[in-house]
Amino acid sequence: MTSWMHEERLNAAFAVVERSGARSVLDLGCGDGDLFVRLAHAPAVTRLVGVDICATSLARLRHRLSVIPASAARIELRNGSMTQAHPALSGFDCAMLIETIEHIDPSQLAQLECAVFGKMQPRSVVITTPNAEFNTLLGVPAHRFRHPGHRFEWRRAQFRKWGDRVGTSFGYDVMYSDIAGCHPDLGGASQMAVFEQVR
Repeated sequence: MTSWMHEERLNAAFAVVERSGARSVLDLGCGDGDLFVRLAHAPAVTRLVGVDICATSLARLRHRLSVIPASAARIELRNGSMTQAHPALSGFDCAMLIETIEHIDPSQLAQLECAVFGKMQPRSVVITTPNAEFNTLLGVPAHRFRHPGHRFEWRRAQFRKWGDRVGTSFGYDVMYSDIAGCHPDLGGASQMAVFEQVR
């Protein structure tokens, strides 16, 4: 059972893949596979690779995949870090990082940028992350994060500053949107950046 906010994030991310017509998708930090399972059923997706550092999460995802009807996608799961590029993970149409970057230590963000945008170089990259401005509406105290595993949470201006720099550095255009609500002052519960490779 997923929360309304989580469902909104999944819907927004899946819609980007559908609109893009991506045939090969890389799900970085796929976890238990809430998005991955949806992508496995997408008719247009013919190659789907999930990467997660947690072997237990991948085991749960394998079980979920084993009990659903066969998918048209060629599926692969890898135990590894999204900050480490591998030659087999390059050249994808789309890479997804859904509520994952906030679990990375800020000191490793440069490594993530280099791995994803510099070496893997997918045609598009979709990133969602909590909007720290919305925390007050969720009752999260100012001195805490939403989840104990979060290493940071960005306000919208911080996310856009980071995304604009990454896009300029690696040759991507970027568009931003709010997810799960749109408070006139605080935005949505999450925020999404869609990076498109400049051709």
